[in-house]
Amino acid sequence: MEVQNLTVWDWVLTPFYLLVLVLLARRIRNRNYPIGHPLRQYYLAGFYAKLGGAIFIGLVYHFYYNGGDTFNYFNHARIINSSLSDSWSTWFKLITHASPIQNPEVYPYSSQLYWYDAPSEYTVAVITAIFSLFTGTTYLPTALIFAFVSFSGIWAMYRTFVQLYPRLKHALALTFLFIPSTVVWGSGIFKDTICMFGLGWMTYATFRLFVNRDFSVRNSVLIVLSFYLIAVIKLYILLAYLPALALWLLLTYSKKIKAASVRWAVNGILILATMGGTAFFMQQFADELKKYSLEQLLTTAETTRSWTNYAAGDEGSVYNIGQIDGSLGSTLALFPQAVVVTLFRPYLWEARKLIVALSAIEALAFLYLTLRVFLDRKAKPLRTVIRDPNVLFCLVFSLVFSFAVGASSGNFGALSRYKIPCLPFYAAFLAVMLGKEDPEKKTKGASVTLVAQHVV
Repeated sequence: MEVQNLTVWDWVLTPFYLLVLVLLARRIRNRNYPIGHPLRQYYLAGFYAKLGGAIFIGLVYHFYYNGGDTFNYFNHARIINSSLSDSWSTWFKLITHASPIQNPEVYPYSSQLYWYDAPSEYTVAVITAIFSLFTGTTYLPTALIFAFVSFSGIWAMYRTFVQLYPRLKHALALTFLFIPSTVVWGSGIFKDTICMFGLGWMTYATFRLFVNRDFSVRNSVLIVLSFYLIAVIKLYILLAYLPALALWLLLTYSKKIKAASVRWAVNGILILATMGGTAFFMQQFADELKKYSLEQLLTTAETTRSWTNYAAGDEGSVYNIGQIDGSLGSTLALFPQAVVVTLFRPYLWEARKLIVALSAIEALAFLYLTLRVFLDRKAKPLRTVIRDPNVLFCLVFSLVFSFAVGASSGNFGALSRYKIPCLPFYAAFLAVMLGKEDPEKKTKGASVTLVAQHVV
């Protein structure tokens, strides 16, 4: 029997859950961002964008695509939660991925779960099943809970950068809260939604722990939880993020060295050490990293791209930036093309679908802002990047991640989703460069004090 993606209960319950979540968000805003707080105006606006993104992409997948991976995750959750008619014990065993051989009562359900032995996809299905307990296992209300939870991570990341650049709070709000791709693809029942939640909280908690020296259990738990979720769902995000994060922290501490010559020497050593440490980590944990090991990374990218091209066909807006033969030379030659295709393409004339056309407009905006940064002689982008560890962190992660997804995606439809983890960071890089604010300048005033002290 064909499974119906959206039912009458979605239309009945969605307004109720919208009301409940909005009231909850308003309560959080009023408690943490009272009238007069510089971030008050952005909280609900960003939250409404996430709710809208979750509903929009759900309706697109239902009416335009007539299915898709978001409904596959939900249908897995539906099967998992149907085990509650048997017992809570059976449900818990499915949630914890118990072996059907050792637990025969699990088999009638696990045999229906295509992704039961796929850790990445099944983790998303398990989270969906848990959230669905609060919605009667209906799709749109569950998607709204995904958006609510994900927003907490995005907001935490936004506040981290506002603490660094208080006068750029408006530009940073556009950067973290309102980029169309991140709003649409990072709000519904997707892997990307969970990963954006993890990236946000990991950035926030790491900064609080190592820079603000807030050694609370909460920050440690957030780092461990975020790391685990991203590692299980999309490990390659960490392979680009962790070296940039390590470099960020190391260079932040090295700025305390007063002697310029010593500081430059230390920075050079730290950069080389970070690169070497990353390579050593990947090599030592090749078995655990499996297809993301150094030997397999380029092969995996080529395999992924070939499959995406085959599955998408002409309708997927296929692109080809060259072949990956595994050599260092071809990788270096491919690097700028992969970065360009991730950040600045599709061009308007390459868009064949509505979703891709929206991505093309967004890419055009990124291209325009990038040209403004590098064509402005007063901006001195190279000097700013070298002197500001925060900017360098954003740029390094953005470039490395852009290369990875640009080289492996193969079509603009898939790329519009895969690239969203790096977009807020690259946009933050542009915002700081165009804002021309020195993070070392201490801005005095009550508003800055509020930004630095209030914590959700």
